[in-house]
Amino acid sequence: MDLMQMDKRLDSTEQVVEEIMRIHRSLPARPGIDEVEAAKGLIDNVEKEDQACLEAIARQRKSSEVPGELFMVLQEMKKGYVQFRSKEQIREALKLLDLESVHSLFDDFIQRASNCIASPSSNGSVSSRPPLPPATTTAARSDSQSSLNFSERAPVRPKDMVSRDDSFVTKSKPSSLYSDGFAAPPRRPQILDSTLTTGNDGEKLSLIKLASLIEVSAKKATQEINLQNKLTEQLEWLPDSLGKLSSLTSLDLSENHIVVLPNTIGGLSSLTKLDLHSNRIGQLPESIGELLNLVYLNLGSNQLSSLPSAFSRLVRLEELDLSCNNLPILPESIGSLVSLKKLDVETNDIEEIPYSIGGCSSLIELRADYNKLKALPEAIGKITTLEILSVRYNNIRQLPTTMSSLASLKELDVSFNELESVPESLCFATTLVKLNIGNNFADMVSLPRSIGNLEMLEELDISNNQIRVLPDSFKMLTKLRVFRAQENPLHIPPRDIAEKGPQVLFSLSVSLYVIMCLDSKWYSLTDEFIILTGRCSIHE
Repeated sequence: MDLMQMDKRLDSTEQVVEEIMRIHRSLPARPGIDEVEAAKGLIDNVEKEDQACLEAIARQRKSSEVPGELFMVLQEMKKGYVQFRSKEQIREALKLLDLESVHSLFDDFIQRASNCIASPSSNGSVSSRPPLPPATTTAARSDSQSSLNFSERAPVRPKDMVSRDDSFVTKSKPSSLYSDGFAAPPRRPQILDSTLTTGNDGEKLSLIKLASLIEVSAKKATQEINLQNKLTEQLEWLPDSLGKLSSLTSLDLSENHIVVLPNTIGGLSSLTKLDLHSNRIGQLPESIGELLNLVYLNLGSNQLSSLPSAFSRLVRLEELDLSCNNLPILPESIGSLVSLKKLDVETNDIEEIPYSIGGCSSLIELRADYNKLKALPEAIGKITTLEILSVRYNNIRQLPTTMSSLASLKELDVSFNELESVPESLCFATTLVKLNIGNNFADMVSLPRSIGNLEMLEELDISNNQIRVLPDSFKMLTKLRVFRAQENPLHIPPRDIAEKGPQVLFSLSVSLYVIMCLDSKWYSLTDEFIILTGRCSIHE
Protein backbone atom coordinates (compact mmCIF):
# COMPACT_ATOMS: atom_id res chain seq x y z
CA MET A 1 0.00 0.00 0.00
CA ASP A 2 1.30 3.48 -0.92
CA LEU A 3 2.22 5.27 2.30
CA MET A 4 1.96 8.60 0.51
CA GLN A 5 -1.81 8.13 0.46
CA MET A 6 -2.10 7.82 4.24
CA ASP A 7 -2.50 11.58 4.69
CA LYS A 8 -4.83 11.96 1.76
CA ARG A 9 -7.73 14.36 2.49
CA LEU A 10 -11.10 12.56 2.56
CA ASP A 11 -14.08 14.95 2.41
CA SER A 12 -17.01 12.55 1.92
CA THR A 13 -18.42 9.26 3.16
CA GLU A 14 -17.89 7.76 -0.29
CA GLN A 15 -14.19 8.64 -0.22
CA VAL A 16 -13.81 7.14 3.26
CA VAL A 17 -15.53 3.94 2.13
CA GLU A 18 -13.31 3.70 -0.95
CA GLU A 19 -10.20 4.18 1.20
CA ILE A 20 -11.37 1.43 3.59
CA MET A 21 -11.88 -0.85 0.59
CA ARG A 22 -8.45 -0.01 -0.80
CA ILE A 23 -6.68 -0.79 2.49
CA HIS A 24 -8.58 -4.04 2.91
CA ARG A 25 -7.74 -5.15 -0.61
CA SER A 26 -4.06 -4.44 -0.05
CA LEU A 27 -3.80 -7.32 2.41
CA PRO A 28 -2.31 -10.61 1.12
CA ALA A 29 -4.83 -13.37 0.49
CA ARG A 30 -6.38 -14.72 3.65
CA PRO A 31 -5.10 -18.20 4.59
CA GLY A 32 -7.52 -21.10 4.48
CA ILE A 33 -9.14 -22.42 7.63
CA ASP A 34 -7.21 -25.67 7.38
CA GLU A 35 -3.94 -23.79 6.91
CA VAL A 36 -4.58 -21.91 10.12
CA GLU A 37 -5.39 -25.12 12.00
CA ALA A 38 -2.30 -26.78 10.57
CA ALA A 39 -0.06 -23.87 11.58
CA LYS A 40 -1.35 -24.00 15.16
CA GLY A 41 -0.85 -27.74 15.25
CA LEU A 42 2.73 -27.41 14.05
CA ILE A 43 3.58 -24.92 16.76
CA ASP A 44 1.95 -27.09 19.44
CA ASN A 45 3.99 -30.15 18.37
CA VAL A 46 7.35 -28.42 18.02
CA GLU A 47 9.02 -29.98 21.03
CA LYS A 48 7.98 -33.53 20.18
CA GLU A 49 9.03 -33.22 16.55
CA ASP A 50 12.41 -31.75 17.44
CA GLN A 51 13.03 -34.58 19.86
CA ALA A 52 12.32 -37.15 17.14
CA CYS A 53 14.80 -35.43 14.84
CA LEU A 54 17.56 -35.33 17.43
CA GLU A 55 16.98 -38.97 18.40
CA ALA A 56 17.30 -40.01 14.77
CA ILE A 57 20.64 -38.20 14.53
CA ALA A 58 21.84 -39.82 17.77
CA ARG A 59 21.04 -43.30 16.41
CA GLN A 60 23.44 -42.91 13.51
CA ARG A 61 26.58 -45.01 14.00
CA LYS A 62 30.14 -44.13 13.07
CA SER A 63 32.04 -46.27 10.61
CA SER A 64 35.31 -47.71 11.87
CA GLU A 65 37.10 -45.84 9.10
CA VAL A 66 35.83 -42.39 10.20
CA PRO A 67 37.74 -40.50 12.94
CA GLY A 68 35.66 -40.00 16.09
CA GLU A 69 36.20 -36.25 16.24
CA LEU A 70 35.18 -35.83 12.60
CA PHE A 71 32.01 -37.81 13.15
CA MET A 72 31.21 -35.75 16.26
CA VAL A 73 31.57 -32.52 14.28
CA LEU A 74 29.12 -33.88 11.72
CA GLN A 75 26.62 -34.83 14.43
CA GLU A 76 26.78 -31.40 16.07
CA MET A 77 26.36 -29.67 12.72
CA LYS A 78 23.28 -31.78 12.00
CA LYS A 79 21.76 -30.86 15.34
CA GLY A 80 22.47 -27.20 14.78
CA TYR A 81 20.94 -27.36 11.33
CA VAL A 82 17.81 -29.04 12.69
CA GLN A 83 17.34 -26.24 15.20
CA PHE A 84 17.93 -23.55 12.61
CA ARG A 85 15.53 -25.10 10.15
CA SER A 86 12.93 -25.60 12.90
CA LYS A 87 12.97 -21.92 13.68
CA GLU A 88 12.57 -21.08 10.01
CA GLN A 89 9.55 -23.33 9.74
CA ILE A 90 8.03 -21.95 12.94
CA ARG A 91 8.57 -18.48 11.54
CA GLU A 92 6.56 -19.52 8.49
CA ALA A 93 3.72 -20.80 10.67
CA LEU A 94 3.70 -17.64 12.81
CA LYS A 95 3.67 -15.44 9.72
CA LEU A 96 0.57 -17.23 8.51
CA LEU A 97 -1.11 -16.88 11.90
CA ASP A 98 -0.22 -13.19 12.06
CA LEU A 99 -1.83 -12.70 8.66
CA GLU A 100 -4.96 -14.46 9.89
CA SER A 101 -4.99 -12.20 12.96
CA VAL A 102 -4.84 -9.10 10.75
CA HIS A 103 -7.73 -10.37 8.65
CA SER A 104 -9.71 -11.13 11.81
CA LEU A 105 -9.02 -7.64 13.15
CA PHE A 106 -10.04 -6.10 9.86
CA ASP A 107 -13.25 -8.13 9.98
CA ASP A 108 -14.15 -6.22 13.13
CA PHE A 109 -13.27 -2.93 11.48
CA ILE A 110 -15.38 -3.79 8.45
CA GLN A 111 -18.34 -4.64 10.69
CA ARG A 112 -18.02 -1.35 12.54
CA ALA A 113 -17.82 0.52 9.24
CA SER A 114 -20.86 -1.34 7.97
CA ASN A 115 -22.81 -0.37 11.09
CA CYS A 116 -21.85 3.25 10.57
CA ILE A 117 -23.03 3.27 6.97
CA ALA A 118 -26.33 1.62 7.93
CA SER A 119 -27.02 4.20 10.73
CA PRO A 120 -28.01 7.87 10.41
CA SER A 121 -24.94 9.99 9.76
CA SER A 122 -23.87 12.89 11.90
CA ASN A 123 -25.40 15.42 9.50
CA GLY A 124 -28.80 13.72 9.69
CA SER A 125 -28.64 11.88 6.37
CA VAL A 126 -28.88 8.13 5.92
CA SER A 127 -26.46 6.25 3.75
CA SER A 128 -27.83 4.61 0.64
CA ARG A 129 -25.75 1.51 1.34
CA PRO A 130 -27.83 -1.34 2.77
CA PRO A 131 -26.97 -2.92 6.12
CA LEU A 132 -24.75 -5.94 5.74
CA PRO A 133 -24.40 -9.28 7.49
CA PRO A 134 -21.60 -9.57 10.02
CA ALA A 135 -18.13 -9.95 8.58
CA THR A 136 -16.67 -13.41 8.52
CA THR A 137 -14.56 -14.59 11.40
CA THR A 138 -12.07 -17.38 11.32
CA ALA A 139 -13.35 -20.79 12.30
CA ALA A 140 -9.97 -21.62 13.70
CA ARG A 141 -10.07 -18.82 16.31
CA SER A 142 -11.25 -19.78 19.77
CA ASP A 143 -11.25 -16.25 21.22
CA SER A 144 -13.47 -13.36 20.14
CA GLN A 145 -10.92 -10.63 20.78
CA SER A 146 -9.00 -9.48 17.70
CA SER A 147 -5.27 -9.45 17.98
CA LEU A 148 -2.93 -8.04 15.38
CA ASN A 149 0.08 -10.04 16.47
CA PHE A 150 -0.52 -13.75 17.01
CA SER A 151 3.14 -14.38 17.69
CA GLU A 152 2.85 -12.49 20.96
CA ARG A 153 0.56 -15.24 22.23
CA ALA A 154 2.03 -18.29 20.53
CA PRO A 155 5.08 -19.94 22.10
CA VAL A 156 8.02 -19.94 19.75
CA ARG A 157 9.77 -23.27 19.99
CA PRO A 158 12.03 -24.95 17.45
CA LYS A 159 10.38 -27.57 15.29
CA ASP A 160 10.73 -29.58 12.16
CA MET A 161 8.36 -31.29 9.78
CA VAL A 162 7.59 -31.99 6.17
CA SER A 163 5.26 -30.26 3.74
CA ARG A 164 2.99 -30.44 0.79
CA ASP A 165 0.86 -28.65 -1.73
CA ASP A 166 -2.80 -27.77 -1.18
CA SER A 167 -3.65 -27.05 -4.82
CA PHE A 168 -6.48 -29.57 -4.55
CA VAL A 169 -8.29 -27.04 -2.36
CA THR A 170 -10.31 -24.24 -3.98
CA LYS A 171 -10.44 -21.22 -1.69
CA SER A 172 -12.75 -18.23 -1.88
CA LYS A 173 -11.31 -14.90 -2.95
CA PRO A 174 -9.57 -12.72 -0.37
CA SER A 175 -11.83 -10.64 1.87
CA SER A 176 -12.56 -7.23 0.37
CA LEU A 177 -15.10 -4.47 0.26
CA TYR A 178 -17.48 -4.44 -2.67
CA SER A 179 -19.56 -1.70 -4.17
CA ASP A 180 -22.69 -3.21 -2.67
CA GLY A 181 -21.31 -3.69 0.79
CA PHE A 182 -18.41 -4.31 3.13
CA ALA A 183 -18.57 -7.95 4.10
CA ALA A 184 -16.50 -10.51 2.24
CA PRO A 185 -17.95 -13.90 1.28
CA PRO A 186 -17.42 -16.73 3.79
CA ARG A 187 -14.27 -18.83 3.47
CA ARG A 188 -15.02 -22.48 2.90
CA PRO A 189 -12.34 -24.80 1.46
CA GLN A 190 -13.86 -27.04 -1.19
CA ILE A 191 -12.22 -30.42 -1.56
CA LEU A 192 -12.41 -31.52 -5.14
CA ASP A 193 -11.58 -35.20 -4.96
CA SER A 194 -10.80 -38.00 -2.54
CA THR A 195 -7.68 -38.91 -4.54
CA LEU A 196 -5.13 -36.20 -3.95
CA THR A 197 -2.21 -35.40 -6.20
CA THR A 198 -0.17 -32.22 -6.39
CA GLY A 199 -1.09 -29.43 -8.71
CA ASN A 200 1.71 -27.63 -10.52
CA ASP A 201 4.45 -29.73 -12.06
CA GLY A 202 7.82 -29.12 -10.44
CA GLU A 203 6.38 -27.31 -7.44
CA LYS A 204 7.85 -28.44 -4.14
CA LEU A 205 5.68 -28.35 -1.08
CA SER A 206 6.04 -26.37 2.11
CA LEU A 207 5.60 -27.48 5.68
CA ILE A 208 2.37 -25.55 6.15
CA LYS A 209 0.87 -26.90 2.96
CA LEU A 210 1.65 -30.48 3.91
CA ALA A 211 0.10 -30.04 7.33
CA SER A 212 -2.87 -28.31 5.72
CA LEU A 213 -3.29 -31.18 3.29
CA ILE A 214 -3.34 -33.65 6.15
CA GLU A 215 -6.03 -31.67 7.97
CA VAL A 216 -8.20 -31.40 4.86
CA SER A 217 -7.65 -35.04 3.92
CA ALA A 218 -8.58 -36.22 7.39
CA LYS A 219 -11.87 -34.30 7.25
CA LYS A 220 -12.66 -35.52 3.76
CA ALA A 221 -11.72 -39.14 4.55
CA THR A 222 -9.35 -39.12 1.57
CA GLN A 223 -8.34 -42.56 0.34
CA GLU A 224 -5.29 -41.90 -1.87
CA ILE A 225 -2.46 -39.37 -1.65
CA ASN A 226 0.46 -39.20 -4.09
CA LEU A 227 3.43 -37.08 -2.97
CA GLN A 228 6.10 -38.69 -5.13
CA ASN A 229 9.04 -36.26 -5.45
CA LYS A 230 6.93 -33.39 -4.11
CA LEU A 231 8.62 -32.48 -0.82
CA THR A 232 11.40 -29.93 -0.57
CA GLU A 233 14.89 -31.17 0.22
CA GLN A 234 14.82 -29.53 3.64
CA LEU A 235 11.78 -31.48 4.76
CA GLU A 236 13.03 -34.71 6.28
CA TRP A 237 10.44 -35.40 8.99
CA LEU A 238 6.70 -35.90 8.61
CA PRO A 239 4.27 -34.27 11.07
CA ASP A 240 2.58 -36.31 13.78
CA SER A 241 -0.77 -35.28 12.33
CA LEU A 242 -0.15 -37.90 9.61
CA GLY A 243 -1.78 -40.37 11.96
CA LYS A 244 -5.14 -38.64 11.48
CA LEU A 245 -5.52 -40.16 8.00
CA SER A 246 -7.38 -43.22 9.22
CA SER A 247 -9.33 -43.57 5.94
CA LEU A 248 -6.25 -43.52 3.71
CA THR A 249 -5.70 -46.69 1.65
CA SER A 250 -2.76 -45.63 -0.55
CA LEU A 251 0.14 -43.30 0.32
CA ASP A 252 3.08 -42.57 -1.99
CA LEU A 253 5.93 -40.62 -0.39
CA SER A 254 8.66 -41.99 -2.67
CA GLU A 255 11.62 -40.06 -4.10
CA ASN A 256 11.82 -37.45 -1.37
CA HIS A 257 14.32 -36.82 1.46
CA ILE A 258 12.47 -38.33 4.41
CA VAL A 259 14.73 -39.46 7.25
CA VAL A 260 12.24 -40.41 9.97
CA LEU A 261 8.65 -41.65 10.02
CA PRO A 262 6.46 -40.47 12.93
CA ASN A 263 5.25 -43.01 15.49
CA THR A 264 1.72 -41.94 14.62
CA ILE A 265 1.99 -43.72 11.26
CA GLY A 266 0.32 -46.64 13.01
CA GLY A 267 -2.89 -44.61 12.92
CA LEU A 268 -3.27 -45.25 9.18
CA SER A 269 -5.46 -48.21 9.97
CA SER A 270 -6.98 -48.55 6.48
CA LEU A 271 -3.69 -48.35 4.57
CA THR A 272 -3.12 -51.14 2.04
CA LYS A 273 -0.32 -49.58 -0.05
CA LEU A 274 2.69 -47.63 1.24
CA ASP A 275 5.50 -46.55 -1.09
CA LEU A 276 8.57 -45.04 0.58
CA HIS A 277 11.27 -45.98 -1.91
CA SER A 278 14.18 -43.62 -2.61
CA ASN A 279 14.26 -41.71 0.67
CA ARG A 280 16.85 -41.69 3.48
CA ILE A 281 14.99 -43.61 6.16
CA GLY A 282 17.39 -45.26 8.59
CA GLN A 283 14.98 -46.90 11.01
CA LEU A 284 11.31 -47.82 11.09
CA PRO A 285 9.10 -47.12 14.12
CA GLU A 286 7.60 -50.12 15.93
CA SER A 287 4.20 -48.63 15.18
CA ILE A 288 4.53 -49.73 11.57
CA GLY A 289 3.40 -53.10 12.85
CA GLU A 290 -0.02 -51.56 13.46
CA LEU A 291 -0.67 -51.29 9.72
CA LEU A 292 -2.52 -54.58 9.79
CA ASN A 293 -4.22 -54.09 6.41
CA LEU A 294 -1.00 -53.38 4.53
CA VAL A 295 -0.67 -55.43 1.32
CA TYR A 296 2.13 -53.56 -0.51
CA LEU A 297 5.20 -52.01 1.12
CA ASN A 298 8.13 -50.55 -0.81
CA LEU A 299 11.12 -49.52 1.30
CA GLY A 300 13.70 -49.87 -1.45
CA SER A 301 16.66 -47.48 -1.77
CA ASN A 302 16.75 -46.23 1.81
CA GLN A 303 19.32 -46.61 4.60
CA LEU A 304 17.72 -49.32 6.72
CA SER A 305 20.08 -51.44 8.79
CA SER A 306 17.41 -53.39 10.68
CA LEU A 307 13.71 -54.13 10.78
CA PRO A 308 11.49 -53.72 13.88
CA SER A 309 10.20 -56.81 15.63
CA ALA A 310 6.64 -55.59 15.02
CA PHE A 311 7.18 -56.34 11.34
CA SER A 312 5.92 -59.85 12.05
CA ARG A 313 2.40 -58.46 12.55
CA LEU A 314 2.02 -57.52 8.88
CA VAL A 315 0.35 -60.83 8.12
CA ARG A 316 -1.61 -59.47 5.13
CA LEU A 317 1.50 -58.20 3.37
CA GLU A 318 1.86 -59.63 -0.16
CA GLU A 319 4.68 -57.55 -1.68
CA LEU A 320 7.74 -56.35 0.22
CA ASP A 321 10.65 -54.48 -1.36
CA LEU A 322 13.72 -54.02 0.85
CA SER A 323 16.24 -53.72 -1.97
CA CYS A 324 19.17 -51.29 -1.90
CA ASN A 325 19.46 -50.84 1.86
CA ASN A 326 22.13 -51.72 4.45
CA LEU A 327 20.54 -54.82 5.95
CA PRO A 328 23.12 -57.31 7.30
CA ILE A 329 20.48 -59.91 8.14
CA LEU A 330 16.84 -60.72 7.66
CA PRO A 331 15.07 -61.17 11.00
CA GLU A 332 13.52 -64.50 11.97
CA SER A 333 10.19 -62.68 12.07
CA ILE A 334 10.17 -62.65 8.26
CA GLY A 335 8.72 -66.14 8.44
CA SER A 336 5.54 -64.76 10.02
CA LEU A 337 4.55 -63.08 6.76
CA VAL A 338 2.34 -65.95 5.65
CA SER A 339 0.63 -63.94 2.87
CA LEU A 340 3.87 -62.71 1.31
CA LYS A 341 4.07 -63.44 -2.42
CA LYS A 342 6.99 -61.29 -3.55
CA LEU A 343 10.13 -60.51 -1.53
CA ASP A 344 12.97 -58.39 -2.94
CA VAL A 345 16.07 -57.99 -0.75
CA GLU A 346 18.69 -57.52 -3.46
CA THR A 347 21.66 -55.18 -2.98
CA ASN A 348 22.08 -55.40 0.79
CA ASP A 349 24.76 -56.97 2.99
CA ILE A 350 22.79 -60.08 3.91
CA GLU A 351 24.96 -63.09 4.75
CA GLU A 352 22.21 -65.53 5.62
CA ILE A 353 18.54 -66.06 4.89
CA PRO A 354 16.91 -67.32 8.10
CA TYR A 355 15.49 -70.83 8.35
CA SER A 356 12.14 -69.22 9.17
CA ILE A 357 11.80 -68.26 5.49
CA GLY A 358 10.07 -71.62 5.14
CA GLY A 359 7.11 -70.06 6.95
CA CYS A 360 6.43 -67.79 3.97
CA SER A 361 4.05 -70.38 2.62
CA SER A 362 2.60 -68.12 -0.11
CA LEU A 363 5.91 -66.86 -1.53
CA ILE A 364 6.08 -66.90 -5.33
CA GLU A 365 9.13 -64.72 -6.05
CA LEU A 366 12.32 -64.30 -4.02
CA ARG A 367 15.13 -62.03 -5.21
CA ALA A 368 18.31 -61.79 -3.16
CA ASP A 369 20.90 -60.75 -5.78
CA TYR A 370 23.99 -58.75 -4.85
CA ASN A 371 24.36 -59.82 -1.23
CA LYS A 372 26.91 -61.89 0.73
CA LEU A 373 25.05 -65.17 0.93
CA LYS A 374 27.19 -68.27 1.39
CA ALA A 375 24.33 -70.74 1.27
CA LEU A 376 20.58 -71.10 1.08
CA PRO A 377 18.69 -72.63 4.01
CA GLU A 378 17.31 -76.15 3.69
CA ALA A 379 13.94 -74.62 4.62
CA ILE A 380 13.74 -73.11 1.15
CA GLY A 381 12.35 -76.46 0.06
CA LYS A 382 9.25 -75.89 2.17
CA ILE A 383 8.09 -73.06 -0.07
CA THR A 384 6.23 -75.18 -2.58
CA THR A 385 4.63 -72.09 -4.11
CA LEU A 386 7.99 -70.58 -5.14
CA GLU A 387 8.23 -69.92 -8.89
CA ILE A 388 11.16 -67.50 -9.20
CA LEU A 389 14.40 -67.69 -7.20
CA SER A 390 17.25 -65.33 -8.07
CA VAL A 391 20.45 -65.19 -6.01
CA ARG A 392 22.96 -63.80 -8.52
CA TYR A 393 26.22 -62.24 -7.35
CA ASN A 394 26.63 -63.94 -4.00
CA ASN A 395 29.14 -66.41 -2.53
CA ILE A 396 27.01 -69.54 -2.63
CA ARG A 397 29.03 -72.78 -2.89
CA GLN A 398 26.26 -75.33 -2.96
CA LEU A 399 22.50 -75.56 -3.27
CA PRO A 400 20.36 -77.34 -0.68
CA THR A 401 19.16 -80.84 -1.52
CA THR A 402 15.62 -79.78 -0.65
CA MET A 403 15.43 -77.91 -3.96
CA SER A 404 13.76 -81.04 -5.31
CA SER A 405 10.65 -80.13 -3.30
CA LEU A 406 10.12 -76.87 -5.17
CA ALA A 407 7.22 -78.22 -7.15
CA SER A 408 6.33 -74.85 -8.73
CA LEU A 409 9.82 -73.52 -9.53
CA LYS A 410 10.06 -72.05 -13.03
CA GLU A 411 13.11 -69.78 -12.93
CA LEU A 412 16.36 -70.30 -11.04
CA ASP A 413 19.34 -67.93 -11.36
CA VAL A 414 22.46 -68.76 -9.35
CA SER A 415 24.95 -67.15 -11.74
CA PHE A 416 28.04 -65.32 -10.50
CA ASN A 417 28.47 -67.42 -7.36
CA GLU A 418 31.01 -70.06 -6.31
CA LEU A 419 29.00 -73.16 -7.10
CA GLU A 420 31.06 -76.31 -7.30
CA SER A 421 28.24 -78.47 -8.58
CA VAL A 422 24.52 -78.68 -9.13
CA PRO A 423 22.84 -81.31 -6.94
CA GLU A 424 21.10 -84.18 -8.68
CA SER A 425 18.06 -83.37 -6.55
CA LEU A 426 17.52 -80.16 -8.51
CA CYS A 427 16.63 -82.26 -11.53
CA PHE A 428 13.45 -83.31 -9.74
CA ALA A 429 12.21 -79.71 -9.93
CA THR A 430 10.72 -80.65 -13.27
CA THR A 431 8.74 -77.43 -13.68
CA LEU A 432 11.93 -75.42 -14.38
CA VAL A 433 11.74 -73.33 -17.56
CA LYS A 434 14.84 -71.12 -17.11
CA LEU A 435 18.08 -72.18 -15.42
CA ASN A 436 21.16 -69.96 -15.15
CA ILE A 437 24.24 -71.47 -13.51
CA GLY A 438 26.71 -69.48 -15.58
CA ASN A 439 29.77 -67.57 -14.41
CA ASN A 440 30.73 -69.78 -11.51
CA PHE A 441 34.14 -69.85 -13.20
CA ALA A 442 36.69 -72.35 -11.94
CA ASP A 443 34.31 -73.95 -9.47
CA MET A 444 31.79 -75.79 -11.61
CA VAL A 445 33.15 -78.68 -13.66
CA SER A 446 30.09 -80.77 -14.48
CA LEU A 447 26.34 -80.85 -14.89
CA PRO A 448 24.09 -83.29 -13.02
CA ARG A 449 23.65 -86.60 -14.87
CA SER A 450 19.86 -86.33 -14.54
CA ILE A 451 19.58 -82.91 -16.16
CA GLY A 452 17.44 -84.51 -18.86
CA ASN A 453 14.65 -84.80 -16.29
CA LEU A 454 14.04 -81.07 -16.73
CA GLU A 455 11.77 -81.69 -19.67
CA MET A 456 10.15 -78.23 -19.46
CA LEU A 457 13.49 -76.39 -19.71
CA GLU A 458 13.58 -73.73 -22.43
CA GLU A 459 16.64 -71.67 -21.47
CA LEU A 460 19.94 -72.95 -20.04
CA ASP A 461 23.05 -70.87 -19.33
CA ILE A 462 26.26 -72.70 -18.30
CA SER A 463 28.68 -70.08 -19.67
CA ASN A 464 32.03 -69.24 -18.06
CA ASN A 465 32.52 -72.46 -16.12
CA GLN A 466 34.86 -75.45 -16.44
CA ILE A 467 32.38 -77.93 -17.89
CA ARG A 468 33.96 -80.38 -20.32
CA VAL A 469 31.24 -82.90 -21.08
CA LEU A 470 27.49 -82.73 -21.49
CA PRO A 471 25.75 -85.71 -19.84
CA ASP A 472 23.92 -88.33 -21.90
CA SER A 473 20.53 -87.16 -20.66
CA PHE A 474 21.08 -83.73 -22.25
CA LYS A 475 19.38 -85.01 -25.39
CA MET A 476 16.12 -85.28 -23.40
CA LEU A 477 15.82 -81.48 -23.20
CA THR A 478 13.42 -81.40 -26.11
CA LYS A 479 11.96 -77.96 -25.33
CA LEU A 480 15.30 -76.16 -25.04
CA ARG A 481 15.28 -72.92 -27.05
CA VAL A 482 18.33 -71.07 -25.73
CA PHE A 483 21.59 -72.73 -24.66
CA ARG A 484 24.57 -70.57 -23.66
CA ALA A 485 27.85 -72.37 -23.08
CA GLN A 486 30.61 -69.97 -24.14
CA GLU A 487 33.92 -69.93 -22.28
CA ASN A 488 33.81 -73.59 -21.27
CA PRO A 489 36.51 -76.18 -22.15
CA LEU A 490 33.74 -78.30 -23.65
CA HIS A 491 35.34 -81.27 -25.46
CA ILE A 492 32.53 -83.37 -26.76
CA PRO A 493 29.04 -84.51 -26.09
CA PRO A 494 28.85 -88.29 -25.63
CA ARG A 495 30.76 -89.78 -28.60
CA ASP A 496 28.14 -92.29 -29.71
CA ILE A 497 25.64 -89.47 -30.06
CA ALA A 498 28.06 -86.97 -31.55
CA GLU A 499 28.78 -89.37 -34.43
CA LYS A 500 25.12 -89.17 -35.48
CA GLY A 501 25.34 -85.43 -36.02
CA PRO A 502 23.90 -82.41 -34.28
CA GLN A 503 20.33 -82.96 -35.35
CA VAL A 504 20.23 -86.39 -33.74
CA LEU A 505 22.43 -85.22 -30.88
CA PHE A 506 19.84 -82.91 -29.48
CA SER A 507 16.59 -83.80 -31.19
CA LEU A 508 15.47 -80.31 -30.49
CA SER A 509 12.77 -78.16 -32.00
CA VAL A 510 13.44 -76.02 -35.06
CA SER A 511 13.06 -72.83 -33.05
CA LEU A 512 16.16 -73.56 -30.91
CA TYR A 513 18.56 -70.61 -30.79
CA VAL A 514 22.16 -71.29 -29.82
CA ILE A 515 25.65 -70.63 -31.31
CA MET A 516 28.73 -72.77 -31.61
CA CYS A 517 32.29 -71.54 -31.97
CA LEU A 518 34.99 -73.73 -33.48
CA ASP A 519 38.54 -72.38 -33.55
CA SER A 520 37.27 -68.91 -32.64
CA LYS A 521 34.83 -68.83 -35.55
CA TRP A 522 31.07 -69.02 -35.39
CA TYR A 523 29.26 -71.75 -37.28
CA SER A 524 25.64 -72.69 -37.74
CA LEU A 525 25.23 -76.41 -37.23
CA THR A 526 21.86 -76.32 -38.97
CA ASP A 527 19.56 -73.56 -40.06
CA GLU A 528 17.31 -74.44 -37.16
CA PHE A 529 19.87 -75.14 -34.44
CA ILE A 530 22.73 -72.89 -33.37
CA ILE A 531 24.82 -73.48 -30.23
CA LEU A 532 26.48 -70.74 -28.20
CA THR A 533 29.57 -72.44 -26.82
CA GLY A 534 32.63 -70.29 -27.53
CA ARG A 535 36.17 -71.84 -27.25
CA CYS A 536 35.03 -75.37 -27.60
CA SER A 537 36.50 -78.13 -29.72
CA ILE A 538 35.07 -81.38 -30.99
CA HIS A 539 37.49 -84.28 -31.24
CA GLU A 540 36.90 -87.15 -33.65
